[in-house]
Amino acid sequence: MAKKKQEAGGVATQEPPKPRRKIKIKTIVWAVILLAAAGGAVYYFTAGPKPDAQTVSTYLEEPAQRRDIVSELSYSGTLEPADSYTVTGLVSGEILSADFEEGDMVRKDDVLYTVDASDAATGVERAENSLQQAQRSYNQVQRGLSDLNIQAPAAGQLVSLDVEVGDNVVAGQSVGLVRDGSTMSIELPFPADEAVNFYIGQAAQVTVDGSFETLSGTVTKINASDTVLIGNRIVRMVTIEVQNPGAMTSALQATATVGASACAESGTFAYRAEKQVIAAASGKVASLPVAEGGTVYKDQTIVVLSSDNLQDQLANAQAQIEDAQLALDNQRDTLDNYAIESPIDGTIIDKSYKQGDNLEPGKALCTIFDLRYLSFIMYVDELDISQVQVGQKVEITAEALPGETFEGTVTKVSINGTTTGGVTAYPVTVQIDEMGDLLPGMNVDASVVVSERRDVLSVPVEAVSRGNQVLVKTDSPTAFQAENPEGIPVGYEYVEVTLGSSNDDYIEITGGLDEGAQIAYQPPVASGSDFFFMGGSQYVSMSDGSGEVMVTSGPGGGPGGPGGGGF
Repeated sequence: MAKKKQEAGGVATQEPPKPRRKIKIKTIVWAVILLAAAGGAVYYFTAGPKPDAQTVSTYLEEPAQRRDIVSELSYSGTLEPADSYTVTGLVSGEILSADFEEGDMVRKDDVLYTVDASDAATGVERAENSLQQAQRSYNQVQRGLSDLNIQAPAAGQLVSLDVEVGDNVVAGQSVGLVRDGSTMSIELPFPADEAVNFYIGQAAQVTVDGSFETLSGTVTKINASDTVLIGNRIVRMVTIEVQNPGAMTSALQATATVGASACAESGTFAYRAEKQVIAAASGKVASLPVAEGGTVYKDQTIVVLSSDNLQDQLANAQAQIEDAQLALDNQRDTLDNYAIESPIDGTIIDKSYKQGDNLEPGKALCTIFDLRYLSFIMYVDELDISQVQVGQKVEITAEALPGETFEGTVTKVSINGTTTGGVTAYPVTVQIDEMGDLLPGMNVDASVVVSERRDVLSVPVEAVSRGNQVLVKTDSPTAFQAENPEGIPVGYEYVEVTLGSSNDDYIEITGGLDEGAQIAYQPPVASGSDFFFMGGSQYVSMSDGSGEVMVTSGPGGGPGGPGGGGF
């Protein structure tokens, strides 16, 4: 447990010496004791009155006066930098550069070391290739999954639908027929020497065989090469389109004229589009979004398949992409480790590796201290912790810097105490901004002022008894000569006072006592034979063997000596 320190200063008048703590005298200095106490002892045992079996009381006198009452808590600690970091290598290889020295200032993210990373770069390239391959596999499975949606190859009417929900379909199977019969086309041969003068978009007249119905049409295509028909007739094939009035089929035939030119022979009508709906993947029919006979547009889904196998493949492909991405990220992170950066702003304290050295993983390369300020932790006793608060000023000294005093500030009071031997202590952090010649690692002593009263009326703490009473001298000349029946020396009386702040030595009197009043009190007296000073006189206390105390004095006017009262 840390020891409390107190100070008292600013005394209005000269203060009488306070009684020192009694000091046990060793055998080798008994002669000194006997010489110092000879006069009083001889007087006591020859001329003075003999004490009875009761304890002889000894009182000290001093005036109530003004002084400073300062109460401090004293603890110690070891200085640490604001932050520190040991830079450790995570990779192996030859150090290519290390352009700094001990004592240099560095900034966060400055490159301290570069290590040969040729092997790591190869690893990154391989990981990138693996990711690309995984992506291609995924895309392939994705396309296969999209093939489960069988789409119309053209716009028109779904003339036939050859599957039902629940049917199994294999890739390449026809599941229906889509036909666009809104426009009919017919390809007819025209004399080549006349067809060379035709042009796309030219009007034509089409006559249906059998019904002789005439329809207006348009030239949509003219072959660039000639064709020879039977009888050595040279022709060119010309395609004409007409609107279907509704009853035309691909079984009808017709002839046509373009301007004054007539076709060489008849031809057969064809639908504008008529295509089989082919499954691109295998699966089970899950739904039929379009009913047979319905109208569809190009690429509209007309059959939906399901495939557990393709779903599994897609999930596996997705997992492969994620694994490949993680592998690539790890390789890139590893590559980053070959450029070793400073984690903080600070000063290089030591440097263990230099350019050309071979680095092994886990080795400490250098140490960096952030010396913006210093701090230390003092462990405050549970009885004192309530008096310590954040922001309190702390006076700091160090044995390494005698005569110098530094100021710190309490920055943290932790409630996470540590109990040892039934006593709990709490860590308190103190920060020092003006460090002077202080260095990390130095041991320091700290004093925390927990209360401070300047120029206040006070008396020794031993003078207060019975709760809040002080023994005050009256005008009687018989002080210390005898005690009245209540045990109070003649010439003294108890006065009730109001108390204020205190430390281990003095207590403030805020009322009930005037400055300069002569007070009396009994100092603590130990058993056995002790030598001590009291009020400027030398005293010897002796035991009569029954545990009771008798006190004699040497020169100086104390009890039992010349100039003082007897017992």
